[in-house]
Amino acid sequence: MALLSGVHGMGWAPYGAQWRMLRRVCMGEMLSSSKLDISYDFRRSAVLEMVAELHGGAGAPINVGKVMFVVMYKVITGLLWGRSVSDEEKHQVGDEFQQVVEYLTGVFCKPDVSDFFPVLAPFDLGVIFRQTKKAGVRLEQILDYLINESQKRGNTERTRDFLQILLKIQESGDPKAPLSRSHFKSLLMDLVLAGNDTTWTTMEWAMTEVMKHPEVMKKAQEELDKVVGKNHPVEETHLAHLHYVNAFVKEVLRLHPVVPLMLPRTPSQSTTLGGFMVPKASRVLVNMWAIQRDPAAWESPEKFRPERFLTATGKREFTGNDFHYFPFGSGRRICPGMALAERMLMYVMATLLHSFDWKLPEGTELDVCEKFGIVLKKAKPLMAVPTPRLSDPELYSRNLGNQTC
Repeated sequence: MALLSGVHGMGWAPYGAQWRMLRRVCMGEMLSSSKLDISYDFRRSAVLEMVAELHGGAGAPINVGKVMFVVMYKVITGLLWGRSVSDEEKHQVGDEFQQVVEYLTGVFCKPDVSDFFPVLAPFDLGVIFRQTKKAGVRLEQILDYLINESQKRGNTERTRDFLQILLKIQESGDPKAPLSRSHFKSLLMDLVLAGNDTTWTTMEWAMTEVMKHPEVMKKAQEELDKVVGKNHPVEETHLAHLHYVNAFVKEVLRLHPVVPLMLPRTPSQSTTLGGFMVPKASRVLVNMWAIQRDPAAWESPEKFRPERFLTATGKREFTGNDFHYFPFGSGRRICPGMALAERMLMYVMATLLHSFDWKLPEGTELDVCEKFGIVLKKAKPLMAVPTPRLSDPELYSRNLGNQTC
């Protein structure tokens, strides 16, 4: 989708030199494991702020999805321009930027009649295109403001976030694949919208499964108490030792793949697949939701069983090489944010279960209905009540973010 200045971002650009350049920049400068290690402070700060806010409202119902949205919003924008734009400048545009992002992520999930009858697209019967264009114009204005402010501050080692890196690449220039201002605005938009929406939606589904299966919460908390203890906050260094929590997250991704039909693929040449002719340049949708619930590949596929990933035969990974389980896609179009999503899903879920017990509000029932769209969301927001389970109130203080990890 070319939302900003008619330029395709990385998610929708056709394969070629420009796409390879955008992918290389994104992976090499922001989303590689080494770069994510360096940016841990943004993630830690956002998670500790979340814990402090939940503790302040403990005992009352909270909208889980909204809390998860804010966490991911802080992490993504921190990675993109957290160092090169001052706090004052971020506050100036922060609220409106968040509102625009929330609106656009909601619109992208809504089906439209033109999705099924493309001939009707010019008439914009659902008014989605006009509303999206208006929001896109405002988003572009905000991005222009942030870019201009970043340019004014200049590029130093202290301010080398992703925005500064993009500006430096633009200045140096690549004659084979030049990076225009419109290109990296589209790239920033892709990262904010896709990186935020998909991850917080998965977190909401994960907490829904916790509410539905209290025994899962108990097992996860037992593991967390053993690995982390009750006198320390969860750190990313703990995640590799949380085998049950890891299996729990994998099972959430299996039952609730956030993009159930994946992004559309377009064959570069006509081919026969499974006895069917797939014409060149046709639009192909892969039903990941059905594949990951296929009874030929999964025992009791409709049941939520994290233990299936703990057996010797069930040690599946989501690297795209197992075509029965690929929640982040496969091939060269595999989700570039997979490493960040994995870390945040594990880190946030481990922290929520370590810091709080959770229950449904009195007199309510759990709703697990899905809302159809590009991103598979809950039909109704999850409301849940957190109760602190750690005895030391300092562990709920946002000031922990100022301590050395």
